[in-house]
Amino acid sequence: MMRTLWLAVGLFFLGIGLLGVALPVVPTTPFLLLAAGSFAKSSPRLHGWLLAHPLFGPPIRNWEDNGAISRPAKRLAVGTMAAVLVVSLWLGLGWKVLLPQAVLIAAGCAFVLTRPDGPSG
Repeated sequence: MMRTLWLAVGLFFLGIGLLGVALPVVPTTPFLLLAAGSFAKSSPRLHGWLLAHPLFGPPIRNWEDNGAISRPAKRLAVGTMAAVLVVSLWLGLGWKVLLPQAVLIAAGCAFVLTRPDGPSG
């Protein structure tokens, strides 16, 4: 029963992650990491497929093996979060939206920036 639940959760996160490839507002990698973790508990075949994928596999393996985020991925993540905050300011959103957004973005940036970079080669 739990294996089926983990498989369903993994497929759900995989779907959202793949949507993120086409939609710039939806992040891809966090959802693929969640999918990989779910597949690790439910489907060794799907977990292996994600790890072997030429595009998605390296960041997932880097996270699973080292708890690491590459420097280019860090730059992209922090830059995107900063851009979202700048756009929100430009749109003139009220402080009731900006304050929680800024706090969550700061927490997200702190998390990303404090992860190791992973192996250098």
